[in-house]
Amino acid sequence: MSQPNGKLAEYWRANLRLMAILLAIWFIVSFGAGILFADALDSIRIFGFKLGFFFAQQGAIYVFVGLIFFYAWRMNQIERHYDVHEE
Repeated sequence: MSQPNGKLAEYWRANLRLMAILLAIWFIVSFGAGILFADALDSIRIFGFKLGFFFAQQGAIYVFVGLIFFYAWRMNQIERHYDVHEE
């Protein structure tokens, strides 16, 4: 990696920005939908379960796994953009 320091700093800013956004989404889904807004979401049913209960038990896990795959896909794009990818 013979990149100028400015380009590496931009790469890490992009990486940290992506992680902050994904962690915020994870927090909103797991804490917000599973705990804070569970009562409001319980009026909606999914697969026969109340939506608040579903997010607290299963939905947050599905979102988290989806975020992991999105992070890997997006980081590949960012690494190619900043030319720090592995061949």
